[in-house]
Amino acid sequence: MPRKPRQTRSRATYEAIVEAGFRCVAEHGVANTTTRAIADQAGVGVGSLYEYFKDKDAIFAAMNERIIHDVVVLIQRVGPLALELDIESAISHFFDAFNRFLLADNERYLKVAREVLSVDTRDSVEPISKALQDMVVQYLLKHRPLLNSQEDIPALAYIIINSSIFVMLRLLSTSNPPITYEQLKNGMARLVSVYAKASHLYPIPPPP
Repeated sequence: MPRKPRQTRSRATYEAIVEAGFRCVAEHGVANTTTRAIADQAGVGVGSLYEYFKDKDAIFAAMNERIIHDVVVLIQRVGPLALELDIESAISHFFDAFNRFLLADNERYLKVAREVLSVDTRDSVEPISKALQDMVVQYLLKHRPLLNSQEDIPALAYIIINSSIFVMLRLLSTSNPPITYEQLKNGMARLVSVYAKASHLYPIPPPP
């Protein structure tokens, strides 16, 4: 990933190229998106584009970084309200906010996510996992009566986060998913609620 330029004009050109990458992938898909198409969409020459990115994959990497950053900001924004809700409502609240995020701007992020999730240039989702981990741990600490003990919190947070991320990414990367986003939201909300409440009665055993 190239370093972002610091000068205002250079930074504006860099961001215009990344934005053009989003539009091109959303309209034409990864396979049919070229550096020339991105340059034309951004209103810059191909030579200028290569001053900022060595190839198309570098642009895709910058797009991934943008998506990850925006998702982390979303998590931090919806977290405070989620902390005040019961566990099913909190999960539904997050899924609804994430769905609005995906559908904004003519489903730009949804279209790009479906494409980019299938290529090797995608960045790690570790920052998203970390932001979710912080939010879930805060929630579980606030609602500690749900749990048998504080020791259950890391295990429960790990299960909630990784199961949710895996299922959500699988749904997004499938062209004709067998369930709807609404079904996923309701199913995950019920599943996590039942599991969290069950952990109050049946604590998670320590590893052998």
